Amino acid sequence: MSLNYVAIAVASVAEFIVGAIWYMPIFGETWGKIHGFNKLTKKEQKESQKAMGPLMAVQLAVTVITTIILAKFIQMIPGYSAYVLADFLWLGFVVPTQISAIVFGGTDPKWIVKKAVIMAGGSLACLMVAAAILTNM
Repeated sequence: MSLNYVAIAVASVAEFIVGAIWYMPIFGETWGKIHGFNKLTKKEQKESQKAMGPLMAVQLAVTVITTIILAKFIQMIPGYSAYVLADFLWLGFVVPTQISAIVFGGTDPKWIVKKAVIMAGGSLACLMVAAAILTNM
């Protein structure tokens, strides 16, 4: 059985948009404090934003990979809903990897919990959006 690449593309773009909303309007101020963006001058902030283009391209690429893998799991394990499979992937792989990256990635200890909650929550929201699109297209 082949994968629905249109659904994968739509889900990937939707996840990217959800992530942008999650990390900008919803948690942007806190995220900026965690990473010290609020301490930059306006000029430095603009330069930093301009440098984000290639990083956003990388993020979109890994989002597509994640969405393909989720679609494949949904296809391979039909006894579970897409949402349950997304939850399993999130809890078993995404969250532990994110926590390790936060704890050992130089995050100021005062921000570890907030950063973990923001990152884990954003990932869960994106995976749920992907699961919804993959199962309804």
